[in-house]
Amino acid sequence: MLRLPTSTLRPLVNPTIISSALRRVPARGSRYFSSGFAQTCRSSKRPVVNFQSPSSLLKTNGSRSFMSEGRPIVQETKPISWQRLALTAGGVAGAVVILDTAMNRDTRDPLNESERNLLNKSFQYTGAGLTLTALAARSLFRSGFAFRIMAANPWVVLGVGLVGGIGTMMGTMYTAPENTFQKHLFWLAFNGCQAATLSPLFFFSPAILSRAALYTIGVVGSISYIGATATNDKYLHIGAPLLAGVTVVALSSLAPMVLPMGIRALAISESISLYGGLAVFGGFVLYDTQKILNHARMAERGLMKADPINESLSLELDMINIFIRLVQILALRSNNKK
Repeated sequence: MLRLPTSTLRPLVNPTIISSALRRVPARGSRYFSSGFAQTCRSSKRPVVNFQSPSSLLKTNGSRSFMSEGRPIVQETKPISWQRLALTAGGVAGAVVILDTAMNRDTRDPLNESERNLLNKSFQYTGAGLTLTALAARSLFRSGFAFRIMAANPWVVLGVGLVGGIGTMMGTMYTAPENTFQKHLFWLAFNGCQAATLSPLFFFSPAILSRAALYTIGVVGSISYIGATATNDKYLHIGAPLLAGVTVVALSSLAPMVLPMGIRALAISESISLYGGLAVFGGFVLYDTQKILNHARMAERGLMKADPINESLSLELDMINIFIRLVQILALRSNNKK
């Protein structure tokens, strides 16, 4: 099933989430001043030691200080709670057991060689693509590209993201597996487009991003295990309901951009986009895992050619969309606790 990269259907980061995620008043360390520099100097008894311009802040390695509304803003990072991390890992493991028991009562025979090879190669390309996307997105963020994206016209960002993502994805899918160089070139370009779209996510704190990444790995790993051990073609019939669900999620994401909506309607639309999208793309992971095994059996019979790069694109889009929604959910919960 061909799916559009729905991560590009709207700006990835809600401006309200960005502003609340970035506003941290520093308790210690250096301070940066904007238009209220003179007034701050008169009211403060400390000498100004380290003044940097916004342009120099973009070039500082590892800097997470930003200028906004004439106030100093520094994003603080909280120490990792290993106890909470252990509890989370235990919860994920328990969820895997419960899901496997509830959804996978009738198991299948062990995977044959062709199924195992295609499944392993598909997930290897998925992991490599996500790693390249994360590294490229981080590099773009540190170079100041994310600031220019947030300041640009959102419709331009939307159009460029859609055209670039869909174009490179179609180029990858319709290139024959024998044409290795061209196929990998399109694949790299696809990951580059995803990196440009995802770079504003680094406005969030590393704690939120790391937790969302851990949760994404747990969700995808557990659902993929269920799909790989279920009976043949058990979940291939859910493709049509999932397509209808992703359409509803996409429309709920675009509705606030084109329709006048009240606060309650906006909250409902946001909930459908976040929680509904999380459920839909979790179902797509299950569907895509079984689709890979079905394609492996078809390739074994000579009905088609095995193409792990094409199979990895669907899994990569599923994981990106799950990760985005988990980041936004965690950010909203973090803001509600304050």
